[in-house]
Amino acid sequence: MPGENNPADSSWDYPAPFTIAITPHADEIDGLNHTNNAVYVQWCETVAWSHSQSLGLGLADYQLLDRAMVIRHGEYDYLLPSRLGDELILGTWLTASDGKLTLERRFQLIRATDRTTILRGRWDLVCVELGSGRPRRMPTEFRAAYLAALAKPETKEPR
Repeated sequence: MPGENNPADSSWDYPAPFTIAITPHADEIDGLNHTNNAVYVQWCETVAWSHSQSLGLGLADYQLLDRAMVIRHGEYDYLLPSRLGDELILGTWLTASDGKLTLERRFQLIRATDRTTILRGRWDLVCVELGSGRPRRMPTEFRAAYLAALAKPETKEPR
């Protein structure tokens, strides 16, 4: 179920991730017999929208407010492959914001069987006016939902 997590699970980079369960399907496997890298990007988009909706901001809200958080920069560290049928958990957090224009969203993909991290990702987001595409301050609704959800890193022992 989306959003379920175990806050005490030390596999996560940040506490209390918003999560979805994922299992790669045959059409997501490439010629190297692992999940195609582009599929990971799609999964990150899926979990990001699910997380935003859980915070009360969906596409209809973006349209009504004429504002959107859009990706200015995305980066992905592909650490290990995943394969057909692997049980995976994709977690996301909002981790930083200037409270005006920008947000940072992080991702972590874990293989459920051994809690190994498969992928880490980060998006730098900027608030834009949908009508013009120009940067604009986050509306009150964005600040209320997104800033309240900012994760704080845990202090961990070095692994």
